[in-house]
Amino acid sequence: MIQIKKQSLSETFSIYFDKRMLKILLLGAISGFPWVLIGSSLSLWLKEDGLSRSTIGWAGLIFAVYAFNYLWAPLIDRIQIPLLTKKIGHRRGWIILMQFLILISLILWSVIDPSDNLALVISIGLLIAISSATQDITVDALRIEQIGENESRSMAAGAAMAVVGWWSGYKLGGVLSLFSAEFLERAGFQNYWQLTFLILGILIILMSIGLMFINESNDSNRQKNQKENDKLILNKFKKINFFTQIITWISGTISGPIISFFKKNGFQIAIGILGFVFLFKVGEAFLGRMSIIFYKEIGFTKSDIAIYSKSLGWITTVVFTLIGGLFVIRSGVIKAMFLAGILMASTNLLFTLLAWSDKSEILFAIAVIFDDIAAAFATVAFVAFISLLVDRTYTATQYALLASIGTAGRTTLASSSGALVDWLNGDWGIFFILTALMVIPSLIILWILKNKLKIYEK
Repeated sequence: MIQIKKQSLSETFSIYFDKRMLKILLLGAISGFPWVLIGSSLSLWLKEDGLSRSTIGWAGLIFAVYAFNYLWAPLIDRIQIPLLTKKIGHRRGWIILMQFLILISLILWSVIDPSDNLALVISIGLLIAISSATQDITVDALRIEQIGENESRSMAAGAAMAVVGWWSGYKLGGVLSLFSAEFLERAGFQNYWQLTFLILGILIILMSIGLMFINESNDSNRQKNQKENDKLILNKFKKINFFTQIITWISGTISGPIISFFKKNGFQIAIGILGFVFLFKVGEAFLGRMSIIFYKEIGFTKSDIAIYSKSLGWITTVVFTLIGGLFVIRSGVIKAMFLAGILMASTNLLFTLLAWSDKSEILFAIAVIFDDIAAAFATVAFVAFISLLVDRTYTATQYALLASIGTAGRTTLASSSGALVDWLNGDWGIFFILTALMVIPSLIILWILKNKLKIYEK
């Protein structure tokens, strides 16, 4: 039985001074930074190069790969990188390889004009997304392995620090991106975005250097357990051949966790859970995909966006991620999910006020700050929610699956965000009202399921 134990503020925060938390913070930053590249940086680059909102919105389909990294996760766990694995370890070897591919992608972007080579720009963005999604698999594994199996409090603190690290990589990376682009633009460089990508490449190198200070445990036990589990499944077949080995791999890595999830919850409840996870953050994703385009269209500069949306947003996110964790501990995850949904909808309506008013830096700051508060709170609650749902026999796999389904909802549906704004003839106010309403179906599902979920809280 999984329980959430209440802690005092001093007990909770004392854990964050563990030196391992700094390493987990860096891993989170490594995971979050690529979203800057294929998110706000790519969107604004395409916008300033004259491409339409619809094109920019559909370009966001590259994020969909994050919804499917669960499918190749078993390969990442087993395949060793020649030379790198032996020199720096299995986990770090994979991360360094993906960091190298992202760096090469940034160098390629630095010599391309998107108006002439849009397909190539998007293809390189897709490579960054695939590399980042693959990297996330092993980053999460390395993060978990920093904490002992029986250190539940440290594991919870590590999860919070990972979220803070992710947002730090995303927000502070965005600050560097926007300030660099604006500085180079004002200095008279026509290819200021291309030069900005080279600057961001330097940050990739620094992160890779920092990765070398993160310890990696011996994976011999993991490999042994993988072989033993495969053997148990394979022994059930009368004949052992190529096809039975394929079936064994599929059963052990995909079918088993899925079957377990449906058995634990029952078919109807399991479908309801999957529907809720898929829909919960769709409205937030619609807003996030178009937000930087909205800021630009109503007259805010890249510096304005960097200060309010990225710098202040980072501070707000860090603080309220920690506060949100405390709220989940004390009030329970179900209540936290309802509150998170209401907060996300309410903050989206603030953007409606911003859209229907004259350009107001104060209202802009308020809308951005409260949106970051809602996002931080919702992220902590959502992670806690799906963590409590997984079967401890298949913790990592089921968590990856549920997280992927949540990502699928945010990426696939939100790709039509630009088309929706165009369909509304650029009426941003109505657009943000619709994004606020998008959370309602998920909350209805949660209300129906709240007394049926096999979640034990204390």
